[in-house]
Amino acid sequence: MNLKKILTFAGVGLVLFFLIAEPQQAAQLVQDILGTLRTAAEALITFVKQLF
Repeated sequence: MNLKKILTFAGVGLVLFFLIAEPQQAAQLVQDILGTLRTAAEALITFVKQLF
């Protein structure tokens, strides 16, 4: 088994542990990430609209 597979499994395991151990914090983290992505997308849309 190569190092990449081991690190992938370890990462997935940590995410699953976090989801099971702290579901409210995990949900808040996902909401924060999606909010940030939405804000970035809106800023990009505004920028492109201003070009035309």
